[in-house]
Amino acid sequence: MAVLPLEGVTVLEFTHTVMGPTCGVVLADLGADVIKIEPAPNGDHTRNLRGFASGFFCYFNRNKRGVCLDLKTEAGRAIAHDMLRTTDVLIENFGPGTMDKLGLGWDAAHAINPRLIYLAMKGFLPGPYEHRPALDEIVQYMTGLAYMTGPPGQPLRAGSSVVDIMGGVMGVIGVMAALRQRDKDGEGRKVTSSLYESCAFLVAQHMAGEAATGTPSPPMPIRSGAWGIYETFATKNGEKLFIGITSDNHWRSFCRHFDRPDLLTDPRFLTNPDRATNRNQLRPYVTEIVAQYDIGTLERIMDEINIPFSPVRTPSDLFEDPQLNAHGRMMAVRMPDGSHAKLPGLPICFDGEAPGLRMQPPQAGEHTDSILSALGYSPEKIAELRVTKSVR
Repeated sequence: MAVLPLEGVTVLEFTHTVMGPTCGVVLADLGADVIKIEPAPNGDHTRNLRGFASGFFCYFNRNKRGVCLDLKTEAGRAIAHDMLRTTDVLIENFGPGTMDKLGLGWDAAHAINPRLIYLAMKGFLPGPYEHRPALDEIVQYMTGLAYMTGPPGQPLRAGSSVVDIMGGVMGVIGVMAALRQRDKDGEGRKVTSSLYESCAFLVAQHMAGEAATGTPSPPMPIRSGAWGIYETFATKNGEKLFIGITSDNHWRSFCRHFDRPDLLTDPRFLTNPDRATNRNQLRPYVTEIVAQYDIGTLERIMDEINIPFSPVRTPSDLFEDPQLNAHGRMMAVRMPDGSHAKLPGLPICFDGEAPGLRMQPPQAGEHTDSILSALGYSPEKIAELRVTKSVR
């Protein structure tokens, strides 16, 4: 895009792992100049995570500049304070009290720059739990999301860092609202987003359902569905296809295509509430129909008659997905070993065009010299700070 919406906005990012970097990468993708502050000399510990977390740093830190500071030294803190003076937004997701100990809490930062928008991403909003440490998986159990995801007696976390990502995106919403308000009154503000309340926002649909029906929601694997057909079926070649017949139009299209007028006129299946009530009687008919076709044929048919469907896919299947790759939206992101992988970008388009990849995830301290030079630090002073390990 020629001009991104947040161009001209400068963000200092004091974050790690997923929640904070998610907020930073959304702001960066939208055009903000996001400067990631990592601890000197080794950089963000997220760089060294293993297992399923091996890709965290690569994915959540594109389009950012990077500088390494030792904020436990007077020189490192002085640099951070210099940067704050011309910054629009500070974002952080450290444990409660950490930024205060580093001299970068809300009170200190606001005193340096009264126009600063300060986002603190925490486990909890202010309240009796706010002192606790929190993790994505912890709050999934605390809010009932894990209970709702797994089968009865087997609570299960969701298959992605959904709460970390949700909390980061909620932080973006707060930042953008605060920037809009600052346009009106010129004042900086402290914004807080959280894991626990973000996860409660996700499960509130089940709370509302209980309030409406008087019955607690059972785990999703045994839920009482709102639609007659909304599940996977085995195809002729043994592969599974999820089919969602969620409207009367869907049902008419299905019956007409497969030449089943008897099902279309059966009084048990006339309307969606009828089909939901008589799901156990309906399912065998659909099972029999689906089993006569291979999955490729069924996908083509479902597409033609406009019925929602999906094969059971894995994340590996997405690298070459034609929809994700359309219009160059997949980004070639640099991996730790120097190779590149195609990964999805921000799921937003402006006039049909999506924000893209402008910068690869920074190497540790990659932009330290240029950022400090812009603040007025001489090459000799930067070299001196590097010798004392106040910067990298």
